Amino acid sequence: QVQLVESGGGLVQAGGSLRLSCAASGSFFSINTMGWYRQAPGKQRDMVARITGGGSTNYADSVKGRFTISRDNAKNTVHLQMNSLKPEDTAVYYCYAESWRSAIAATTFASWGQGTQVTVSS
Repeated sequence: QVQLVESGGGLVQAGGSLRLSCAASGSFFSINTMGWYRQAPGKQRDMVARITGGGSTNYADSVKGRFTISRDNAKNTVHLQMNSLKPEDTAVYYCYAESWRSAIAATTFASWGQGTQVTVSS
């Protein structure tokens, strides 16, 4: 059982920056991949950035060079630094975590945060 709590969303002008944070807590053996997804009004929820426990990252093409994902394994937190924001980045951003329940678990389970609103004005 993992609880994910996001923070850092808000309203910014185009070209501005925001830093999103997500803290994981609860009962789990370890967290594998963490990431950020976003969903704009009338759109699907899409992957923005992901990071493995070893630090490997991947990004959606639309945010490469502008967003940076990072994590602190000791604190079970993940961050998304968002620079050069564009109006099309406006969405609800959700934290995601893939976790092992125990040392002998056969599969991982997924957890989602409640979402935080990011609005970029033109």
